[in-house]
Amino acid sequence: MKKLGFLFLMLIILVSCKQEPTNTKLSGPVFGTMYSVIYDSEVNYQPQFDSLFAVINSSMSTYISDSDISKLNRNETVSVDDHFLNVFNNAKTIYHATNGAFDPTIGAVVNAWDFGPEGKIMALDSLKIDSLMLGVGFNKVSIKNNTITKPASTFIDFNAIAKGYGVDVIGLFLESKNVKNYLVEIGGEIRTRGTNIEKQSSWKVGVEMPHFDGEQSILNAISLKNESMATSGTYRKFKIDDQGNRYSHIIDTKTGYPSKTNLLSISVIAENCMIADAYATAFKAMGIEKVEGFLKAHPELKVFLIFENDLNEFETVSINGFPEN
Repeated sequence: MKKLGFLFLMLIILVSCKQEPTNTKLSGPVFGTMYSVIYDSEVNYQPQFDSLFAVINSSMSTYISDSDISKLNRNETVSVDDHFLNVFNNAKTIYHATNGAFDPTIGAVVNAWDFGPEGKIMALDSLKIDSLMLGVGFNKVSIKNNTITKPASTFIDFNAIAKGYGVDVIGLFLESKNVKNYLVEIGGEIRTRGTNIEKQSSWKVGVEMPHFDGEQSILNAISLKNESMATSGTYRKFKIDDQGNRYSHIIDTKTGYPSKTNLLSISVIAENCMIADAYATAFKAMGIEKVEGFLKAHPELKVFLIFENDLNEFETVSINGFPEN
């Protein structure tokens, strides 16, 4: 009996010492914003994350003067890497699918409009816009044997897709290390796989309520499992004309002028974050009716729209099963 009592006591000690599952949580600066990664491994992969980010930046950052994309925009000959090829090919697919609403060559026109601190739309000489628009059109850009061919005036900018791609790169790296449960987030763009082992539930993420005054609050908290989500909004960068019309920083890829829109926020759920990121950008320029029509043919995309009605009230619409809570 004494021996049984000792074994029973040891069993109690072992059970009481059993630790609850915990995640590793890493964060840091990247792409002009912050990243956060939560995953179910005790290994610290931060050096690998930072190394991957450096490679992506050296390939596609327009803010780094000696990156491949910066050299291309100076019309230097460059042999681009596989990261660039992956983003280029997916961008081309989405460009065609959206009839040019997503166009990585519109960046120079966006910059010319000088969307910065809130204020009135600055008058641009129409001749200047027309001149810049000559270089716009992703159909004018081609690739062969890792070499880009483009008009001299064309400026390529992958900022509307590269952040989502960076999220996917980190996720795929974790999967290569047999990590099955993780959440990767860069500046609000998210990729999830598996579950949150600490909470023993699916990953919970928030959809932000639009605020024109810079405040932040959550409108919806939703669950994601084996999905990615990207959100693009028009309410942080906008200008107002003399008639009080609000214009977003989204430039119409056909005209070169800012788009007047009542769409405030677009959240897209897709299999990977690169796709979600690009479509969230494209849908801002398309407007509600075109987005709803487009999504009838694309049930693989779940979308949540926040818009302002004629009474200046916020309304929402969920499409293709986007979870509301």
